[in-house]
Order: sequence, then structure tokens, then C-alpha cells
Amino acid sequence: MPQPRAWQRMLSGRRLDLLDPTPVDIEIEDIAHGLAFVARWNGQTRGDFAYSVAEHSLLVETLYARMVPRADPRWRLAALLHDAPEYVIGDMISPVKSAVGPGYGALDERLGVAIHLRFGLPATLPQAVKRRIKAADRVSAWMEATRIAGFTEAEASRFFGRPDAAVIEGLEIVLRPPTQVRAEFTARHQALLGEV
Repeated sequence: MPQPRAWQRMLSGRRLDLLDPTPVDIEIEDIAHGLAFVARWNGQTRGDFAYSVAEHSLLVETLYARMVPRADPRWRLAALLHDAPEYVIGDMISPVKSAVGPGYGALDERLGVAIHLRFGLPATLPQAVKRRIKAADRVSAWMEATRIAGFTEAEASRFFGRPDAAVIEGLEIVLRPPTQVRAEFTARHQALLGEV
């Protein structure tokens, strides 16, 4: 029996082995493109465009910078890339991840390590950094839930915690064409790499 195919051809021409991803097969253009076309909330959001993982990632990096004002640029880059494996595996909502089991987490972790190494980050982030990125991610989820996904504030607060009003002040949830989000994600990545 031949082995099932466990790699994906990327638009850059790279062939990414999902069982053994390597940093040399990771390109930011592939990540930006994939994330700009992956919808969060299984596409169940208000608006004329899907709310993409790339848009979410930009918001999480902004929130992280607000929550950790003097953050090392490496950790802001890590915040931007926190969901980068989803350019290959998609964005599964938490109930689906639970149903799939530990295999999903292992795949996500393998891809995350390769992505981190590709862009000069440690394979495993320090726990304090991971906690702060997760905190920014939860604030983003609360904003998304209440502004575009139909949750009440009480319901979103039960699942994600109520964010500090000062952290989200003046921030909007943006729904744009994937090509615009892809370009902004790539530009933000380049800017952060320039600061690292």
C-alpha cells in the first residue's frame, strides 16, 4: 500500500511536509495568502467579507502591543504569527478541535516550531510570552464575538473574559477583501522583522 500524501504544494512552489515540516519550506507569502482566505468563526460573521485569520492576527498583535507596551519586537512578531499554522490546517473552532483530539494539537505544534525557526524565533516561546499572547488572543475573541459573531457581551465574557475597556478603546473589527488583508499582514511582518 502506498503511503497517503502528507504534503501540500504551496503557491510559492514549496512542498510542505505536514508530518515533518522544515523552516526552509515556510514562506511568509504563503502564510499571508492562506490566512487571508481562512475564515474565523467558521465564516459565521456579519459583513460582506469573511473575518480572516490574517485580520485576527493583525488585531492580536495590536492588542499585545497595547497590553505589553515595551514588548520585545520578537514577541510582537510571535503574536502576529500565533495562528500561522492555520494557513495549512485551517481554523477549527474549539468544539471541533476537542472532537478531533490530540492529533490536531501535535500538527499545530510541529508547524508552529518550523514557522518560529524560519523567522528567527525560539522553537518554544517563553511561558510568560505565551500567556500574554493568549491573553491578547482572548481579548480579540471577545471583540469579534460581540461585534461580528452575534454573541451578547455577557455570553462572550463567560467564554473569553471581559477585557479592560482601555485595551480595546478605539479599536474596530475590520472586514476587508482578502487581497488587502494579505498585503497588510505581509507588510506588518516585514516591519516587525526589521525591528528584531
